[in-house]
Parts: sequence; C-alpha cells; structure tokens
Amino acid sequence: MSPAPASTVSSSAEILKRVRRIEIATRAMVNNVFSGAYHSVFKGLGVEFSEVRPYLRGDDVRTIDWNVTARTGSLHVKRYHEERERTVMLAVDVSASMRFGSVDRSKAELAAEISALLAFSAIANNDRVGLMIFSDRCEKFLPPKKGRKHGLRVITEVLTHRPQSRKTDLNRALDVLNRTLHRRSILFVISDFFAGDFTPTLKVAKRKHDFVALVLNDRRESELPPLGWLCLTDAETGQDVVVDTRQTRMREDYAAFAQARAKARRHYFAAQKVDTVDLFTDASYLEPLRNFFRERLRKLRR
Repeated sequence: MSPAPASTVSSSAEILKRVRRIEIATRAMVNNVFSGAYHSVFKGLGVEFSEVRPYLRGDDVRTIDWNVTARTGSLHVKRYHEERERTVMLAVDVSASMRFGSVDRSKAELAAEISALLAFSAIANNDRVGLMIFSDRCEKFLPPKKGRKHGLRVITEVLTHRPQSRKTDLNRALDVLNRTLHRRSILFVISDFFAGDFTPTLKVAKRKHDFVALVLNDRRESELPPLGWLCLTDAETGQDVVVDTRQTRMREDYAAFAQARAKARRHYFAAQKVDTVDLFTDASYLEPLRNFFRERLRKLRR
C-alpha cells in the first residue's frame, strides 16, 4: 500500500524546461564521472569476425579455422575484434506505483533523471540508445539510435508519457524485448519491481543481454510517521485502507512487511545472478551508481 501518487508534470513549457535542466545536469555528470566508467564497465559485450590469417606461434589453438586449414594445407586462425558500437536499452516502468513520491520528486521523475544519465553516457561513447515504456503492456517503443537529438527524445518521452494502465507485468515487457532486440544489448530495467514472478522471461533476457535492475524506492513505502489516521491506497489496484498511524504496532507491521518484501527481492535477484542498484527519491543517485560501476570494474579485473 502507498499514499496517493505525487502530482505529475503537465505544462509543455515546464516539460521543456525540465528536459533542458536534466540535460545540463546530466552532461556535467557524464563528462566528469560516468563516461569513462561506463566505457570501462560495458566494453567487450560482443566480438565480430575480422579475418583469417596464418597461424603464428603463441596463437590460441581454439581460434584455428579448420575449414581453411584443410583447404590450404596449413594452419590458419580466425581473428576477431571487439564491437565498437553498443546498444543500451532503457526499459522504464510507468505503472501507477511509480507515480508515488513523498518528497520533491516521484519515482517516475527519478526514473527520468536516471534515464537521462544513462542515455547521455551511451551517446557520449557513440553508442545507440533505445527506450521501452511499459506497464502491464509495452506502451511505447523507440528503436535504438545515436545522437543528442534522439537522447532528448528519450527523456521527453519518459517525462511526458501518460500511462495507459495502472498495473505492472514484467513478463510481458521482457518478452517484447527478448523478441525485438536481435543483438546483445545493455538492458537497464528501471522499476520499483512491484510485480509478480517474471523468472521465465528474465532468464531469457539475462542470457541474451547484460541485464541490470535499477530498483527505485521511496522511504514512505517502508516506514510511516505517527500522523494519525491515514487513507493508504494501493496505486495499482485502487484498493483503500484506513489506518491509525499513531499505533506503534501498526507502524511496526507496515515496516516489517516492507522489509520482508525488499529482502525477498534482493534474494531473488541474487539467486538469478542479476546486478541491482537501489535508488531512493530522497537521496542522490550518484554514489550508488558510482559504487555499481566500481564493483562491476572490480569483477571484470579479477
């Protein structure tokens, strides 16, 4: 259960101002913090064939091209090079629970800022970036492209999209991506993950892509202040419940339920070997993302 959703941005002029502010703030972060880290962490997602050449002492025997070797009568090996162009796909949840925010920004607004940072990090490295906006269906799909203009469109779509459904279905969202993305991609799923089981499609997506779960949180969803009687609304079902938040037991039960849900989510992603980053509406996302990049880089250097 969550309190009523935060208000959304409506004015076109205000949207344009917000897009511009996000671009300026993001550009500084990309240039000063994330561009090099992004390149280091996500390089080497794939290789493509370059040429066949004669075998040289020290070459890996696993690269021998036996067909050419048989045809020429001398050992030849295949050479590959790293694909320079990567594809970043942002899958952004717009279900009703994402509209909640107990501070200056909602989870949906935080999702827009994170999307901007990742989109412009990709663009700064000459990569392609695409967008899928989803609820319990795919509501918007932008094929991956390069360039600042496309990056701005991605951010504008996230900020201005009006959801068609209140509910979440990650299985359907991932199924669309699994069928649509034909080359290996860096797949960021930006959601609060208030969803049912999506293991079948997650396993496929994880096998085909570099899957990263960015988990958006608001602290009022895990703790309540003693404010008296409150009407809490489940954002996705519309179900209301009236509670007295002055009761210590009620607040403890609420917190225990939220903690158990978060713990189960962490264990689930750990079991599926999925990298996750927890981000909060009332805190900076810079340090959690920096830590994610550092940990990724440390694993790659092992």
